[in-house]
Amino acid sequence: MRKTKGIAFGPVLSRRLGKSLGVNNIPFKICSYSCVYCQLGRSLKITIDRQPFYTPEEIFKSVNEKVRVAIERGEKIDYITFVPDGEPTLDINLEKEVSLIKQLSFPVAIITNSSLMWDEEVRKALMNFDLVSIKVDAVSIDIWRKIDRGFKKLDLDKILEGVEKFSSEFKGILISETMVIDNFDYGDEFKKIAEYLSNLKNLKTSYLSIPTRPTAEKWANSPKEETINSFFQIFENKLKGRVEYLIGYEGNAFAYSGNVEEDLLSITAVHPMREDAVKELLEKDKKNFHIVDSLIEKGKLIKVDYQGHSYYIRKFR
Repeated sequence: MRKTKGIAFGPVLSRRLGKSLGVNNIPFKICSYSCVYCQLGRSLKITIDRQPFYTPEEIFKSVNEKVRVAIERGEKIDYITFVPDGEPTLDINLEKEVSLIKQLSFPVAIITNSSLMWDEEVRKALMNFDLVSIKVDAVSIDIWRKIDRGFKKLDLDKILEGVEKFSSEFKGILISETMVIDNFDYGDEFKKIAEYLSNLKNLKTSYLSIPTRPTAEKWANSPKEETINSFFQIFENKLKGRVEYLIGYEGNAFAYSGNVEEDLLSITAVHPMREDAVKELLEKDKKNFHIVDSLIEKGKLIKVDYQGHSYYIRKFR
């Protein structure tokens, strides 16, 4: 067993999960993948062997103490989230830990790279969570290997089959995340990913994300706004209103402020807005298009064209 300091942290603001109190149940950079875009750098140990790292009692004690302090300070907790420095499902005690933590009466979430979902025991443990976020960066083996760089014995087809089985049985909230990087030839991969995700049962939202911090490989940068907009439209065509960006915008991406400038930046950080929708929003607030031009000049908004329409996106590069 290892030192337990730092197991629980936060609460921190998460656009997916609101105020999230984190659970770091895996020691630093023990993972089944070594993704090119990982903000923590290359994995120190790549494995698929599930093992104990802390006792369930140690995990619970650390989380319970953080919850107590948060409540005393009047801080809100929307989720207690397993989001460690490695792959959380490598923890063989996961099922016991989530059962203990649920005694605290907060919803419990987990963010997994999906790599072990071929394992029935892993799927069984994940069934106890209120929200599960899965990662699907690719459905083609060659692209998956180049981006996620998984443990050599992993089988992508079995992983995808495991995700499908899980999605058909899970009763909680299921969301997905797909990372988009620059300097990479995806070909028609995003059409294939969108097709796969559209067939998952009970998938609530599919997030398209980008690197927002330094990456393990320097070439794996954030893509151009035009690129992520085109991928968004491909996803939207299949997933029909269940697609959002996850690009690290620090504002409240879901609130209506009454301030049209803030609303434009808030909405376009989550969804690209077609020009006619922007004009409709401006009309509601009795404002003219000069506000949009000003946001573009300030480098806060960008206009991109896609299939005969103009879209406005929160600038993130």
